[in-house]
Amino acid sequence: MPDPSLDPAQLGAYFDLVEVTSLLRHAVEQQLREAGELSYVQFQLLARLGDSPTGSHRMTDLADGVVYSRSGLTYQAGLLEKAGLVVRAPAPDDERSVTITITDAGRALLAKVLPGHIEVVSGLLFEPLSRADVETLAGLLAPVRDHMRSTPPRSAAPRRRKGGA
Repeated sequence: MPDPSLDPAQLGAYFDLVEVTSLLRHAVEQQLREAGELSYVQFQLLARLGDSPTGSHRMTDLADGVVYSRSGLTYQAGLLEKAGLVVRAPAPDDERSVTITITDAGRALLAKVLPGHIEVVSGLLFEPLSRADVETLAGLLAPVRDHMRSTPPRSAAPRRRKGGA
């Protein structure tokens, strides 16, 4: 039976990764709030929509992409829609699906917050690293991400029904 514990190097790497992620996310969230009154998830949604050639995605695909629950994404999309940054509509090829599309106002807000976002990420994450370090980091993280994504995303899992049925 394999040893269920982590060795000191694994434990150190894990805690370093968690701390770096927490510090970076805190700084990014603060910048997004100050520059555009956006939450981190709202920014992720606008950024993914803004990167799409059509400016649209299915809600389920977005939930998978940003690793967020369907209900949480629906709530965040509602806030963005109320602010005029996105519109939601039934998917043209599947009436059960909902498509979300970024508006011109959403693109404008994204353009407003993006320079500060890049500045925070560059300054905190990439400034202390050489180009070779960045390439090594990307090479290390990609297979871990791919391994974690090899299981079906949460939004693809069957929904549990209330009442045990």
